[in-house]
Amino acid sequence: MNSSEYAATTWRKSSYSGASEGNCIEVAEESALVPVRDSKDPDGPVLVFSADAWTAFVSAVKAGAF
Repeated sequence: MNSSEYAATTWRKSSYSGASEGNCIEVAEESALVPVRDSKDPDGPVLVFSADAWTAFVSAVKAGAF
């Protein structure tokens, strides 16, 4: 997706990211979709996941699957 489609979206970054310029993503939770973008390239592409897929991914990360 194009980032211009999410221009009015409120993005948030993990509190674990701190002030680093590292590998961070930003997430905007909407109703059934979860758009995700690279925090270093806010005008770049946006990946969109279903809410269920995003929840499964976050659960797997918390469980140490990656």
